[in-house]
Formats: sequence, C-alpha cells, structure tokens
Amino acid sequence: MTLVVTAEPVPLKTDADGVVRVGKTRITLDTVIKTFQNGATAEEIVYRYPSLKLADVYTTISFYLNHQQEVETYLQKRHNQAQTIRKMNEARFDPQRLRNRLILASLPLT
Repeated sequence: MTLVVTAEPVPLKTDADGVVRVGKTRITLDTVIKTFQNGATAEEIVYRYPSLKLADVYTTISFYLNHQQEVETYLQKRHNQAQTIRKMNEARFDPQRLRNRLILASLPLT
C-alpha cells in the first residue's frame, strides 16, 4: 500500500468585511495568531475556542510561520483599523461623560 501525499487547503476564509476567519467558525486569524504568540499550543487554542478543529489550528499556525511577513502586515492593518474605530467611538461617546452618568445613576436618591 502506498501513502498518497496531498496538500491540504489552508482553512482560512475572508468574509465580506475583509476579516480572515479560521475554518467554518467566527474565530479570526487575529485571535488564533495572538493566542499562539502568547505561548499557547494548538491544543490550548482549541480548548479556549472549542468551535475550532485541531487540524485547522495546526494548519493556520503553519501558514503563519510560512507567511509571517504577510500575516504580520495583515494583523497590523487590522490593529490600525481597530484603533481608528476606537477613537471614533470615544469621540462620539465620551467615556468620562458616560462614566459620570453611570455614577450619578447609581447614587441613592435622598
């Protein structure tokens, strides 16, 4: 019997918003790679995100290691987008003013 070696497709899909997701889940590439960079093994990542398949996590990590520069560029772009959105939201909804309103609402009426 001969072992047939075939290439497995990378389980990454880009959604309509340009976000890369792993497998058939809503877990983002960002999440898997950041968790991996923080020292988690593939098994630990699946434990934290049980909708992921172990083989998909290993393939995603392998893709990252083989395309590190491209993935880092994508992750930096996503980080910059998140910062921009955060600043827009903070300008629109002043966190200090909201905090003050919440504090006032929690004070007992006298």
